[in-house]
Amino acid sequence: MKRSKVAVLAVAAAVCAALCLAGCASNHYEPAKKTQTVADSALKKPGVLRVGVNASAAPLAGKASSSSKVVGLDVDIAAAVADEMGVKVEIVDAGSDPASALRSGDVDMVLGADSSSTDTDYWRSDAYLQTGVALFSAKEGSSAPRVTDSVKIGAQVSSKSAWSVENLFGSNALTVEESLAVAFKDLKAGAVDYVASDALTGVYLAKTSGVDARVVALLQQPGGYCAGVSTSNLELQKAVSSALGKLASGGIIDVIELKWLGQKVDIASLTVISGSGATTVASQSDDSSDKGETSSSTDAASADATGSTSGATGTDTGSAASQSSSASATSGSPTTVTQGQVPTAQGQNQVQNQAQTS
Repeated sequence: MKRSKVAVLAVAAAVCAALCLAGCASNHYEPAKKTQTVADSALKKPGVLRVGVNASAAPLAGKASSSSKVVGLDVDIAAAVADEMGVKVEIVDAGSDPASALRSGDVDMVLGADSSSTDTDYWRSDAYLQTGVALFSAKEGSSAPRVTDSVKIGAQVSSKSAWSVENLFGSNALTVEESLAVAFKDLKAGAVDYVASDALTGVYLAKTSGVDARVVALLQQPGGYCAGVSTSNLELQKAVSSALGKLASGGIIDVIELKWLGQKVDIASLTVISGSGATTVASQSDDSSDKGETSSSTDAASADATGSTSGATGTDTGSAASQSSSASATSGSPTTVTQGQVPTAQGQNQVQNQAQTS
C-alpha cells in the first residue's frame, strides 16, 4: 500500500515538473528578426556591419582587465546601430586614426570620431555623445573658479586639458600629472583643487577609482563623438544617421551611457569658463597628445590619445575597462554579434544583439 502511494506521488511530481517546464518553454521569447535596412552593396561583408573603435580609449572602448576582449560605450552603440539596421556587427580595433581605417577598407564605419576635427577624408554623423574639456572638483558644493583665482589644477601631461588650463589660468595653476588616474588620486587627497579632463573620461575614471568628484564647468566649448563613414558610401551614411537618431530619441544611448558612467553627463547645462589668467598664451604643438600610463587600479587606467578638438590634438581617455558589454571584440580579430541583447530605455533586456565570438 505504501509503495503504491509513493509511486502515485512520484508520478504526480513528474507530471507537475513536466507541466512547469512546458509552461516555461511556452513563455520563451524569440524576437522576430529585423528586416535589413541597408543594402549588402554598402557593406564589406553581406549582412555584417564592420565597426572600427579605438581599443585604447576607455570608456569608449578598452580591454577588460580580465580578458583580451574589447568592451565599452562604442562597442554597445555599434551593436545597437547594427541591430537597427537588421544586420550583424563585427568590432575591429582600428586604433586612433579613423580615416586610415576607412581608407584601408577594414571597416564600414568608425565610432569615436571627433566632431570638431577638420579632417574631410570621411563623412561624420551628428555627435551621438557630447563631451568637452571639463573641470572636476571633489569638494561638496564647489563651484567653478574664476581665471584670476589662485588654484591648483591637475591635468595629464601633454594633453589638451593641460593646454586649456595653462591658457585660461596660467602656468602657475597647472599641476602636470603623469596620468589621469594619478590626477584623480591627488584630487581625492587634496593635493590639487581641481582636475581637468575630457568629461566622459573623467566621469568614468572617478567612478571606477572610487573618487567622489563632479563636473563643475567646461574649459572649452563642448564637442562630441561621431560616427564616420566613407564619403562615397551615401547609402550607409543615411542608414547610420537614421539608426543613431532612433537610438538617441528612444533613450538607448542614454541607457548605455548610464551603464558605463553611472550617470547621464549633461554637457549642455555646464558653464564654459572664459577669459584668461595667463600672462602669455601657450601654443599647442601639432603632435601633442595624451600619453597614458597604466593605473594601479584594475578597474581604470590612464589616458591615451584619440584625436583633437579646437586648438589641441590630444584628448584624455582611459585605457582599460573591467565591465562586461553586450558586444565585445578580441584585439586583432573581429567579433560577430548576432541578434541578442541591447539595453532599452526602460533598462530592460530586449532580445536584440547578443555577442558571439567569431
